[in-house]
Amino acid sequence: MEEELYASGWFPGRSVGTTGWTSRFESVGLRAHDAAREFLAEFGGLKFVFSGPGIERAREPFELDPDLCDGEEDRFIEWGEELGIPFFPVGHLDSGRFFLGIDEAGTVYLIETWVASFGKVPEAFERLLLGLNPERIS
Repeated sequence: MEEELYASGWFPGRSVGTTGWTSRFESVGLRAHDAAREFLAEFGGLKFVFSGPGIERAREPFELDPDLCDGEEDRFIEWGEELGIPFFPVGHLDSGRFFLGIDEAGTVYLIETWVASFGKVPEAFERLLLGLNPERIS
């Protein structure tokens, strides 16, 4: 798992600015909580490009860039209201087929017409990188 993180451009202590991402989504009603800011500071802008069989599902590429969720704000807001979970967009999975969000506790979610949890970091990366299924919650 560490190999894939390094290959994507991650390194210990990595920190990038998040204001461009957070202010844009906050202007349409998605509050950037501390967990979102911390996650994006460390992992924002990383792209994981691979494919092939995984343990439970295919390994699919994903990119951690909230801008890729542009136009999907209502999806995050509506699911957040329905489930009582404040989601903030962090990127997409499988070239935009699914969206990724994070809650205040640092749990990473697949957000589409249904919602599933990948768990918190590092479990979320393990599930995404090894092709393990997320836990469906709605």
